[in-house]
Amino acid sequence: MPNTPQPGGPRLDKWLWAARFYKTRALAVEQISKGRVAVNGLAAKPARELHVGDLVELRQGGVPRTVRVQALTALRGPASQAQALYVETAQSIALRQRMAQLRQQGVEPAHTLTEGRPTKRNRRELVDWQRWSASTDDAE
Repeated sequence: MPNTPQPGGPRLDKWLWAARFYKTRALAVEQISKGRVAVNGLAAKPARELHVGDLVELRQGGVPRTVRVQALTALRGPASQAQALYVETAQSIALRQRMAQLRQQGVEPAHTLTEGRPTKRNRRELVDWQRWSASTDDAE
C-alpha cells in the first residue's frame, strides 16, 4: 500500500456539529468560513483536524464562547454526550453571564425601530407637511 496518512482527529466542522454548537454541518461550515471560529488563536478552516486539548473560540448567536476540547468524535449523539466533548473556560462563562445580564437590563435602541428608511412617498409627504407647517408659522 502507498504511504497513506494516519487518520487524525475529526474535522472541525464535524466536531462542532457533533458537540451541538450548530444545528447542521452546513451552519458550522458557514460560521467557520466567515471567520467566527478560531482554533488555538488562529483562524481555522472547516477541514482542520482537532486534537484533545485544542482551544476553540467561536460565536454562538452573537455570544462568544471559548471551549477546550476534551474528547473527539465525528458522530452526533445525545446532548449529554455532546457536553462531555468540551469544557468551557471560566472567562468564557463569566463573559456569557455578563452579556446575559446586559440583555436583561435594557433593550438595544436599534431593536426598537419598527420601520427602516422612509420611502420616497413618505419623504414627499414629510416635505409637504413641513412646507405647510412652516408657512403658518411665517404668517404670524
